[in-house]
Amino acid sequence: MTKKTYSLLLAALALATCSAILVSATMGYMQISSEDIVRVIWAHLSGNETVLAGIDQAIPFVVMDVRLPRILTATLVGGGLALSGVVYQGILLNPLADPYTLGVSSGAAFGASLALLANLILPGYVSVPLFAFVGAVATLFIVLHLSSFNGQISANTLILSGVIVGAILSAGISFIKYLADEQVAVIIFWLMGSFASRSWLDVALVAAALVVGLGITFYYGRDLNIMSLGGRSADSLGVETARTRKVLLLTASLVAAICVAVSGIIGFIGLIVPHLMRFVVGPDNRKLIPVSVFAGACLLLMADTVTRAVLPAEVPIGVLTALIGGPFFCVIFRRRQRRGR
Repeated sequence: MTKKTYSLLLAALALATCSAILVSATMGYMQISSEDIVRVIWAHLSGNETVLAGIDQAIPFVVMDVRLPRILTATLVGGGLALSGVVYQGILLNPLADPYTLGVSSGAAFGASLALLANLILPGYVSVPLFAFVGAVATLFIVLHLSSFNGQISANTLILSGVIVGAILSAGISFIKYLADEQVAVIIFWLMGSFASRSWLDVALVAAALVVGLGITFYYGRDLNIMSLGGRSADSLGVETARTRKVLLLTASLVAAICVAVSGIIGFIGLIVPHLMRFVVGPDNRKLIPVSVFAGACLLLMADTVTRAVLPAEVPIGVLTALIGGPFFCVIFRRRQRRGR
């Protein structure tokens, strides 16, 4: 792909994401025109309230406090999960890798389940996103410790460690559900993923994580490309493979942890998007990362808009992405088997 073609593709994806945000904001129980959406946003950015003349007083509240926080959170989470998927697949050299391969999602789910159980049983309020984030980070360090030997990390051992730790945490989540008894629905609903009742604080949190993640992955983009040639080739070309792998794994996992802490368990975005974009732009991670972020943002936003404004009843977003991503995962797995033979 030429530089000009890539620039046009990137611009088209950015425009599609912005258009999806605007269209999604018009949809819902209260139909709002795109012109009114733009006027409300401009009034808040410029501080000029006169542009709101003639608009229903409920519209600014619906747009700025209800719809936009949810829409922007879904957009940023989609981009963050896609970014993590690109890094995981690039490091592990495995097209089946995604933010959940290392058990990060199970760790976040376990931490969130503990917080929800505490809120149900004990007096006081315990922050679910905070516990989910701590659980995800703790799981990452356990997986890295299990897969390390003499300071070296094997990609196959890393995946196996993630599967083992994830299985243990899944058993722990089942036990927490048992303890929750009749109030288990609260935990189950969070585990299925949702962007309902998101706030501007959630938007800021995910945006900060995504910006930091993009900065670090761009800085190591060339090293990530070289590492795809193999450990010996990377070392001979001056890349500190062990250090770079740890930095990128930590970065991708922290971005995924914050996304999961805010939205709950949303699978397959980190698997589908990098795989599709790799067919379009090729294996160069410096080109793959930006287009994957925009594509992931657009895909998850459209999925959330369908569950929020199109279906007769809101379906948890994690269920919808699993229904889309499950068959796709099977196709990739079968192709990988055939190539192996």
